[in-house]
Amino acid sequence: MAGENHYTLGSVTYEHRGRQIPSIVGSTTAENLIPQLDKYFDYIVGYVPAGYEHRPDLISNLWFDTPNYWWLILLVNNISDPLEGLNSGDKVFIPKL
Repeated sequence: MAGENHYTLGSVTYEHRGRQIPSIVGSTTAENLIPQLDKYFDYIVGYVPAGYEHRPDLISNLWFDTPNYWWLILLVNNISDPLEGLNSGDKVFIPKL
């Protein structure tokens, strides 16, 4: 798998409650969204505080008062693996809901 990433592996689907659900992983829609985030989201710039490393759920709770938007933080910041991103002091874009 050297040189490959989630976007080069093709479309990914998951089964949920007996239905096939497409993921944005491997989606050209997601690839096209990331460079054009300014068109879709108004956001503020924040920084990952100490103790919040690799924890998009805690960052979501800090900014949105709920951990439920962890996935949006990863999406907007083009992070596929929070263990490789979201280090203390990293700049992150926080979308305004």
